[in-house]
Amino acid sequence: MGDAPPQNSMPASEMDGICSGSHDAGTIVRDLLDQVGDKWTLLVVGMLEDGPVRYSALKARVPGISQRMLTLTLKKLERDGMVRRESFAEIPPRVEYELTELGRTLIEPAVGFARWALESAGAIAEAREAYDIRD
Repeated sequence: MGDAPPQNSMPASEMDGICSGSHDAGTIVRDLLDQVGDKWTLLVVGMLEDGPVRYSALKARVPGISQRMLTLTLKKLERDGMVRRESFAEIPPRVEYELTELGRTLIEPAVGFARWALESAGAIAEAREAYDIRD
C-alpha cells in the first residue's frame, strides 16, 4: 500500500504523450531532436529556404562550418528526406541542394525557435550570469 506511486490528477504533458508512444516513434523523436539540436542543421536548413543552393555557396553562407561537417549534415538531412541532392554532369561538376516538401515544414519551427532565442537572449544571459556567480 505504501509502495504505490502517487496518483497525479493532472494530465500528462504533450511531450509525455509524444515520447511515450511506440519504441520506434520515441527513437525517431530522439534522433531528430539530436539532429536539429546540433550546431549546424537549422543553419543549413535556413540557408536552403529560398531554393536550390550549390554546395560551395552553401559552405560560404554557413559561417564557421567545415567541409566535413557540412557534408555530414547534408547527408543526414538527405537520409531523413528533408534535403534533395542533385548532381549535374558538367565541368567542373556542380552539386545543388534544396529542401524537399518535408524539409520545408521545418522552416516555421526553426524560425520560431531562432526568434525565441533572440528575444530571450538577454534573459538567458542574465540567468547564466546569476547561476555562475552562485555556483
